[in-house]
Amino acid sequence: MIGRDFRFTRWLRQQLTQLLDRLPEGSEPGSAKGGEAELVRRQYLESEQRFRALLESLPKVAVQGYDHNRRVIYWNDASTRLYGYSADEAQGHLLEDLIIPAPMREGVIQAHRDWMVQGKEIPAEEIELRHSSGELVPVFSHHVMLNEHTADPLMFCVDVDLSDQKRAHRELDFATRFDRLTHLLNRHSFEEQLDLALAQCRCQAGSLVLVYLDVDHFVEINDALGYEQGDQLLVELARRLNRDRRATDILSRVSGDEFVIAFPGIHDSDDIPRLVRKMEEVMRAPFLLEERRCKLSACLGVAIFPGNGETAGELIRNADVAKNRAKLAGQGQVIYFNQELHDELLHQHRLSDRLERAVEAGELVLHYQPQVSAISGRVENLEALLRWIPAEGPPVSPAEFIPLAERSELIHRIGDWVLEESCRQRAEWRAAGLALERIDINFSGRQIKRPGIFEHFEACVERHGLGPRDIGIELTENVLIEADDDILAGLRRLHHRGFRIAIDDFGTGYSSLSYLKHFPVTALKIDRTFVRDAPNQPEDRAIMEATVFIGHRLGLEVVAEGVENREQLELVREMRCDLIQGFYFFRPMAAPNIERLLAGMVAGSGSSELSS
Repeated sequence: MIGRDFRFTRWLRQQLTQLLDRLPEGSEPGSAKGGEAELVRRQYLESEQRFRALLESLPKVAVQGYDHNRRVIYWNDASTRLYGYSADEAQGHLLEDLIIPAPMREGVIQAHRDWMVQGKEIPAEEIELRHSSGELVPVFSHHVMLNEHTADPLMFCVDVDLSDQKRAHRELDFATRFDRLTHLLNRHSFEEQLDLALAQCRCQAGSLVLVYLDVDHFVEINDALGYEQGDQLLVELARRLNRDRRATDILSRVSGDEFVIAFPGIHDSDDIPRLVRKMEEVMRAPFLLEERRCKLSACLGVAIFPGNGETAGELIRNADVAKNRAKLAGQGQVIYFNQELHDELLHQHRLSDRLERAVEAGELVLHYQPQVSAISGRVENLEALLRWIPAEGPPVSPAEFIPLAERSELIHRIGDWVLEESCRQRAEWRAAGLALERIDINFSGRQIKRPGIFEHFEACVERHGLGPRDIGIELTENVLIEADDDILAGLRRLHHRGFRIAIDDFGTGYSSLSYLKHFPVTALKIDRTFVRDAPNQPEDRAIMEATVFIGHRLGLEVVAEGVENREQLELVREMRCDLIQGFYFFRPMAAPNIERLLAGMVAGSGSSELSS
């Protein structure tokens, strides 16, 4: 954009002045006599042609000349492109009739008079002038007056088209304030408007509800339908959210599949659940994509002013916390923020920091729980179980720290260590001649989604001189159900090589027995909840019996988990489970205790009863 630099104006004035100076004083070109007249005419024409060529070579610079009555005497091609009038159409017409908007008309006429009479120059500035179509054109306009203080002053206007710059500025302003895809406010603009709404709520002693919406499994939707279809879903969702909102409500898309909406001016607490239900109803109707109906759900986190935060940042953060907790609870859940959530978040944050340091400090160890043959009472296999024993303080439960690791990249570092340590320990026990079939390790859903994880697994096993009969894998059924084709192909390769692959906690996920024929597995581990309740619950007993029967018909090994008393033991033996795992025989033990057990130095509490 042109600044207020008058060097160009002075240069233009000089060129125009030189053009006029070619004329003999008091005459027009050609009024001189004889050879002198011809010379003057030629010099005038050459000078005029050079100057005209110069002006026409500046496609973005519109130059117009006006006489003392403001009638057009010069109009270059750039002026035609900028204002829509040809030179012939503009010639002789008044400046104010051509390009001056009506509200500016009197001011322009007066400014021209003030310059001619008082010598008061018109300042260079950004203004909007009128196109022949009636539309306004943004320009930066310079003015030059020649022949000042004479009877025939001439005014030249030099206008630079600012349309592109203005358009770019509008686009930049839009990009900094709005979301490109949905045209909703972006997060920064939302926070600004939310702070204004909160200030008004304080003045009116009102409340405000903030709802944070996160579409469930949107990554899978993108993968299945493609990013273009995913974008269409987000646009349609934004349209629905925007459709019924009040003028005072504030709506934003804060990230990929996350939206926030603020409902200010709440004076009745009964309105809060109604507003939340309104958000849930938005998701109920199917979304139509290329004649295909797509059903969506979303988790909602709710924060309320003033109880859950005084500023926009605090409310958004706390609603986000509640939303994250809702996602942990399952799809379509709604969680209201409270102090307990905040305290728990703070605890988890600190625990996550401690866990990272624990990995570095070697505070993680493996314990092993034996799997006992239901027939012989012999320890067949071990399940490797991760334990965190801090240098200071009590042990931390795996149920507390493993989900933390799962939500970060830390799970991969921990998983690699578990694999390495299990292989090392298995090789050491085999070298010592201890009787043991296999050590099984658990793989989480996030671990098996890591590229190259199965190649890494096989390489580690081979590096320690082990084979498929020495190390096995345990996966939950939900992990298998959500596995893509690449993961299933990797598991099939391991299966064909002879590795044992067990479904852990079977019966607690979303699968059915019919899935078993599709999964490359060798064993089922019946979840402890069925074992616990089967002696007194006919339904659980029936499920266990069906699982054992179908598992055996499919050639799968069946393991009963969580056997803790004699009654449960007799039940799983009656059902002909192959292996038994639980506190009735052995709790998870550190490696030295396992060594003594395998060497025959330590007996399980119930091992003598197996053969009875």
